[in-house]
Amino acid sequence: MLLEKLSLLNFKNYTEAQMTFSEKFNCFVGNNGAGKTNILDAIHYISLCKSYFNSIDSQNIQHELPFFAIQAWIEKNGTTDEIYCALKRGQKKQFKRNKKEYDRLSEHIGIYPLVMISPSDSELILDGSEVRRKFIDSIISQYDKHYLDSLISYNHALHQRNALLKYFYEQRHFDALSLEVWDDKLIQYGETIISKRNQFLDEFIPMFNANYELISGSNEIASIHYVASTKGADFKELLQSNLDRDKIVHHTTIGPHKDDLEFKLLNSSLKKFASQGQQKSYLLALKLAQFEFVKKKTNTKPLLLLDDIYDKLDESRFTKLIELVSSENFGQIFITDTHPERMKTLFLKSNSKHSIFIVDNGIVNQHG
Repeated sequence: MLLEKLSLLNFKNYTEAQMTFSEKFNCFVGNNGAGKTNILDAIHYISLCKSYFNSIDSQNIQHELPFFAIQAWIEKNGTTDEIYCALKRGQKKQFKRNKKEYDRLSEHIGIYPLVMISPSDSELILDGSEVRRKFIDSIISQYDKHYLDSLISYNHALHQRNALLKYFYEQRHFDALSLEVWDDKLIQYGETIISKRNQFLDEFIPMFNANYELISGSNEIASIHYVASTKGADFKELLQSNLDRDKIVHHTTIGPHKDDLEFKLLNSSLKKFASQGQQKSYLLALKLAQFEFVKKKTNTKPLLLLDDIYDKLDESRFTKLIELVSSENFGQIFITDTHPERMKTLFLKSNSKHSIFIVDNGIVNQHG
């Protein structure tokens, strides 16, 4: 799979830009704030129908302009597809493949798999459980349509159940039969989500462990544990036993929307006890395992996006990473950096096909 060309219009700080890419390395070089990361985010949009960094679509439109548009040409299995994404203020996002608009955005997810490695990944360790759930969900959704549909349906049922609990609270009235309709939906889709998350981790964790050992160069035991709020108990019974609490706080307090991942190193909390270097190795191993897993499930090498990696890793980890992704196991790679000479030297050493793009305040020029 190759991203051949990308065109931007009114996207973030780009009024207009066109790029044609190398089949291996593509490096965007410029000062901080020049717009390098915004190009990676546009590629993420084309793959997963959303920004990696900002969940509010309208905020990705260039300041005070009425719309943005992203257009890409992606070759896969000998055929080049044209992907088009556009958003007008106050309107629904438009997404087309070969000029045919999708009925649902979920139909597009997984066709062009992608993995992003970014400084913001530290949120996986430092932030709350929602970030870690999204990490699992985004991986499974790229290869399992049934999971994605179940997740969408579960979230809809959860929203309806919570709205009903709030209504009961405000009206000082309770209707058990009305609530039971949404309980049944939560159970139906929730059990599927929990089962598929467990299946995923059974296969993912050995990949993670192998990558952590490779990157860290140590025999430290790193581990991932799925912390289910249901703890293996019957979901229906738990909904019933938690009902009084749910009525008081007027939202649903149990279910896969409350689950978490526990990251550990040497059987201790990664967040509390690991050094920054150990945390970086752990995050890198997570993302490389994600790449390996999605590649295996989709039989496609995902696009790999490396945002500001050099400044966030030490020299040895960065060199090891570049050596690793230069192999045939990886496909097309997009990197941002602040030093053009460093990138040129790197590519001369690796003897890999590459293109370097100079980025300056929303203007992109190709240099080699």
